[in-house]
Amino acid sequence: MNNFDPLETKKFSDLSLCWWDPEGPCKPLHKMGPLRLQAIIEQVPISGKKIIDIGCGGGLLTEDLVQCGACVTGIDNSSELISVAKQHAYCNNLSIHYEINTAENKAQEQAKSYDIVCCMELLEHVPDPYSVIRACAQLVKPEGWVFFSTLHRTFKSYLLAILAAEYVFNLLPRGTHHFARFIKPSELAKAARDNKLMPICIKGIGYNPVNEQVSFNLDVSVNYIIACQCIT
Repeated sequence: MNNFDPLETKKFSDLSLCWWDPEGPCKPLHKMGPLRLQAIIEQVPISGKKIIDIGCGGGLLTEDLVQCGACVTGIDNSSELISVAKQHAYCNNLSIHYEINTAENKAQEQAKSYDIVCCMELLEHVPDPYSVIRACAQLVKPEGWVFFSTLHRTFKSYLLAILAAEYVFNLLPRGTHHFARFIKPSELAKAARDNKLMPICIKGIGYNPVNEQVSFNLDVSVNYIIACQCIT
């Protein structure tokens, strides 16, 4: 199943050569990286675990997971980003399996194969996010964990994640996000439960564009990350 928007794929493929530049257009992702990893290891030990990173891009989270001792597969629809991810892993002597693929196709190939499924900053970029959620539920083993991070559909998120981030502070390229594709936590939680994933923990992620500090908070009105456990 090809659940992707060619324009979205191109948009991120165009960033491939500067993906690993911590001061480049992917700077917010670099800043958020430690928190994404922390959110996972707070719920489940990852050393020795089999993990898939869906929508891995150039491999930021993927490499963090491997460096913590996990066996990781990274998939993305962008051939350019997968190429960059492979090259960066090779240069850093990291053993990571990368492939050009979608969550839905991978679920048909390897259902119930992973201890942990990560789907970070992807749902708001695909035509059918609920199809991705369903695929994540199919990929994870019984009692395994699935982690999603995305953007809440609120006026505040429009102001901060689009107007401020893309037009005022130029933290992200203009057009990175589309407000209509943002997802409310209640919508994501329902979709998870419908696919036998039990939401266990939700945290807000705050980004201060002035001092560039990123931190967890109780405010889920902009960025948030949700941890779910498979109850089948």
